[in-house]
Amino acid sequence: MKRTAPTVARVLYAARRFVCFFLIISFVITCCMLLFLFTFQSSAGIDLTKENVELAAKLTFGNVILISLLLTVVDEVWRWFTVTRPVWYIVRAAEKIMNGDFSVRIQPVKGVDNSMGFNTIIDYFNRMAAELSGIETLRTDFIANVSHELKTPLAVIQNYGTMLQQPDLSEEQRIEYAKTVTASSRRLADLITNILKLNRLENQQIFPEKQTYDLGEQLCECLLGFESTWEKKNIDIDTDIEDGVLIESDPELLTLVWNNLFSNAMKFTEPGGKVSLTLKSDREFAVVRVSDTGCGISPEVGQHIFEKFYQGDTSHATQGNGLGLALVKRVADIVGGDISIDSELGKGSTFTVRLSCNSQKRVCERSEAE
Repeated sequence: MKRTAPTVARVLYAARRFVCFFLIISFVITCCMLLFLFTFQSSAGIDLTKENVELAAKLTFGNVILISLLLTVVDEVWRWFTVTRPVWYIVRAAEKIMNGDFSVRIQPVKGVDNSMGFNTIIDYFNRMAAELSGIETLRTDFIANVSHELKTPLAVIQNYGTMLQQPDLSEEQRIEYAKTVTASSRRLADLITNILKLNRLENQQIFPEKQTYDLGEQLCECLLGFESTWEKKNIDIDTDIEDGVLIESDPELLTLVWNNLFSNAMKFTEPGGKVSLTLKSDREFAVVRVSDTGCGISPEVGQHIFEKFYQGDTSHATQGNGLGLALVKRVADIVGGDISIDSELGKGSTFTVRLSCNSQKRVCERSEAE
């Protein structure tokens, strides 16, 4: 049934084209024949009889029908190779994409006039299919990673919640189990918060609210927020912050960057290690570097470190959900900055954030007496 309607439509369309060809050719040939007959009669001085004219008219009518059929067939074949065939390829590929097959690709159609643009349409269709395939892969990976990250704290909460129901628990065990439940629930809340933040950032639902402020003071305030962590792990803090570096940007978004970088530095630095913070500026850039003496990462891991849910520690021995650096990268892009990493296994890592002063007409200046 699905093929009946298109077939009938094609037959009717071919019939209309035949009628059009017939009328056009009939008019042209009739005019030419009349002109020929009148000219021949006047030049040769021969009188044409009714029988001769009728015979010529019948022969002409037959020729018109034959030529019209021939042109209709030629036009149908030409349209098949130049229009119907490439459209058919595109429709079939579109149907496969509609059914979830994003691996489909269309080969360029040979013998098609490039001026008609079908190969251009096919090229853009293939690009669209590749983008959709990438998006589908990211969506699948995202769901798998979210499911994994949600499953772990939920399992911990469930297990320790069950253990808390035991009537013979000591007070010390009860407090310990309650702390574990609280820590897992906090981890779960942090994961959901980061997912929502990243979603808002990627969908441009967060827009920078610029204001001029001292970048050095902001860095110091964020670093002091981790004072209990570095004291607990006996980490040496080394700072080299240039005074009076003013930038015009969104302080709330950049606070998210600094907190994530400091958190990672503290997390991966062994007790007794060192975390360094430097801030330098010139008339074009403010450059912030956060270094640690932690485990470091390999170049292979460094290529993916800013991807969502990517964690260099595949054993998940350190707590985290792989969203922190993805958030940092997205914020850096939004405020017109740049972030890079320089790391070596066993020797630590250095994250460098460059805030361009010219890309979004921000000011980056030093407060100096003039």
